[in-house]
Amino acid sequence: MSNKEPSPEEVSAEEEEVSESPQEGSKETAGEVEEETTEEKPSAEEETAAEEVEEKEEEEEEVEEEGEEIEVVEERIYTIPLRKVWGPPRGKRTPRAMRLLRAFVKRHMKAENVEISNEVNEELCARGIRKPLREIKVRLVKDKEGRVIVYPATA
Repeated sequence: MSNKEPSPEEVSAEEEEVSESPQEGSKETAGEVEEETTEEKPSAEEETAAEEVEEKEEEEEEVEEEGEEIEVVEERIYTIPLRKVWGPPRGKRTPRAMRLLRAFVKRHMKAENVEISNEVNEELCARGIRKPLREIKVRLVKDKEGRVIVYPATA
């Protein structure tokens, strides 16, 4: 009977029993418990500091949301022709389109501070630097501070 080789299941069960000796397992679990208890209990000062940081972040988010709400003084929709952009060399066309757009907005809205939204920027650059759009339809929003923001016109 002892000449029989044990099956793989029996061998793995024996290895588990050998690897989990009571002394080694108790040391590891005791060390793990100590580490867990130190991590779980931050001091009272750290808790209050963490709460204050969270409150400040929430207030900043609220301020940013309020800042996004623009008090609109004037809003217009224009189709801006960009045919003059096609004169320069290919590699300079889209940057020139941005300058031409900015100049058009300054001239028609009588404002020095012009901001172009990411959506308009992506629309102009969608076909690459060499082939910008021939014209673009935009919505210009002027706030009470005199700042003009350029958004794409939605149909």
